[in-house]
Amino acid sequence: MRFPVIDILLAAAVIAVAIVVGAGWYWRRWVRRTARRAHRRFGARIDRFKLTSKRYITDALLNDVEVAAAVRAHAVLHGMEERVVWARVRVYLGEIVPAFSLLMYYQFGYALSRMLLGMFYKVTVDYVRRESIDDLPRESIVIYLLNHRSNADFVLASYALAGEVAISYAVGEWARVFPLEYLFKSFGSYFIRRRYREPLYHAVLERYVQLITRNGVTQGIFPEGGLTRDGHLRPSKVGLLDYLLGVAREPGFAERMYVIPVALNYDRVLEDRTLLRELRTHEGAPKARRLAQLGEVLHYASWNVGRALWRRWKRYGRAAVVIGEPLPVKPWLDGLAGAGTPLFAMPKPERLGAVQGFCDGVMVRIGAIIPVTPVPLACAALQTFDADFIPRDKLLARMHELREALVERGARVLKADQEVEESWERAYRMLRMRRIVARAGGGYLVLPRGRELVSYYANSIAHLCGEFEQAVKARDQLPVDEMVGM
Repeated sequence: MRFPVIDILLAAAVIAVAIVVGAGWYWRRWVRRTARRAHRRFGARIDRFKLTSKRYITDALLNDVEVAAAVRAHAVLHGMEERVVWARVRVYLGEIVPAFSLLMYYQFGYALSRMLLGMFYKVTVDYVRRESIDDLPRESIVIYLLNHRSNADFVLASYALAGEVAISYAVGEWARVFPLEYLFKSFGSYFIRRRYREPLYHAVLERYVQLITRNGVTQGIFPEGGLTRDGHLRPSKVGLLDYLLGVAREPGFAERMYVIPVALNYDRVLEDRTLLRELRTHEGAPKARRLAQLGEVLHYASWNVGRALWRRWKRYGRAAVVIGEPLPVKPWLDGLAGAGTPLFAMPKPERLGAVQGFCDGVMVRIGAIIPVTPVPLACAALQTFDADFIPRDKLLARMHELREALVERGARVLKADQEVEESWERAYRMLRMRRIVARAGGGYLVLPRGRELVSYYANSIAHLCGEFEQAVKARDQLPVDEMVGM
């Protein structure tokens, strides 16, 4: 005898399962269609391998012969069982390997970056020679090398390149917090442990980086290894670049590899005072307490919320990106081979030295195309005066002379054709708001607390200033940024 209650429960269970399966199918179909529409709207190149599942990539690396050799060496060196070492490798892979989502990158990520950047900056994107990017072969392996001024660089560069390519970054441990970790991984970025010297970890990282490079994934690297704290470009670190270039030892890959220099600059770096505090700490100043830092963050957030509520919100000026011309890797490798020192025949220390020279050359190219926005231009002009009070007419005359010198040297000066008074007024609004400069009589006074910020922003373009370079540097009393990254 059948019971109606049981029949009803079974029917309800079947209907519930059908609803769940149907909803899941519809959700996956909606995600795929929405992602494809977003991709078509931008017309950007998507590296097919980025769409490969995380599980597939993890399994490929777990079966990699060089990873296996590193596991055996680690087990012997530390007297550990191999299964324990393999468990550690799985942890490393869980940290490193991302799970790229086309929908997250173009539908959510682009909208979020556009909103945030639009709230804080007016964004300018320029190319040294646009056609050089357009003429790259479709099968090219492209590596973007960028200077590092702010943690906003990841957002700014991705936004600037959204119409060209979905770019993957190497991101430090600072972003391994919820929800940043999930967001970065869904955008295709991979995490690295800086200053972590274990050979096993670096073997896993190297093979992952080479796997995605071999499969044409476009990557972005900040070779300085960390944020500049004094405004100058930092010495480059080449460990990660050496991993990427290692793919060129395999036939057919060197011809496909190109490095593109990218330069970024801001009228305001959001964390500039924090960076200067870290610089002073490095020179022996007492370290700020976490509670004090939290208080500063809360004060900054509440102040900006108040400005927004009272409709007094103003953007922080310009955020600018300049994308340089592609630099092919093959001629450099051929030059080394022609000199009798093929790169991959060198011992590792010598090879790293050669890669260092190559990277330093790219950093010179980045330095040459650093965009000159109004605040750095104004700060460089202020820095050339050996006084804290500068008459207005002399300041405007110096800004005009400096801008002419920059243009003559081929610097990427924003709005170089506008009146210098307009450039100064744009910069002054920011400098006044931040209590760096104040109007006094017929001129302007650099306030004591603002002098180090004037130096910080002037330093970003000091190397471009020609005859004014020494005058800009002479007033710089910031300690040298020697903090080391990976």
